[in-house]
Amino acid sequence: MKNLIRLEELALFLLAIYLFFESDYAWWVFPVLLLTPDLGALGYLAGPRTGSITYNLTHHKGIAVAAYLVGALLGSQILQLIGVIMLAHSSLDRAVGYGLKYPDSSDHTHLGWIGKTAKIMAQDRAKGLAD
Repeated sequence: MKNLIRLEELALFLLAIYLFFESDYAWWVFPVLLLTPDLGALGYLAGPRTGSITYNLTHHKGIAVAAYLVGALLGSQILQLIGVIMLAHSSLDRAVGYGLKYPDSSDHTHLGWIGKTAKIMAQDRAKGLAD
């Protein structure tokens, strides 16, 4: 199942690339802006609850699609660009295992635990199996 989800997310990433190249922006704008949604992680400076909110707002694919569609309806290329970049970034994140964050820890995502916490949990499970 994990591989199927990763393939789906890669397909959405490719869709975002296609939508970007349908715009009038220079090609180099895409790689320059691709990591900008991670600025939402700055909310973690105010704590895990605020951080999860700001991170999730900048990584939510529903918001990305809404921004793109509103931009298309209004003829706003900047809104379309915001939507495409958010979709591309979020899809790529999900393809490599990063998801939306729970408010208890930045390592707790809707796709499971990541980072140091995931390693500790795996070690604990292994110890339990060995005992």
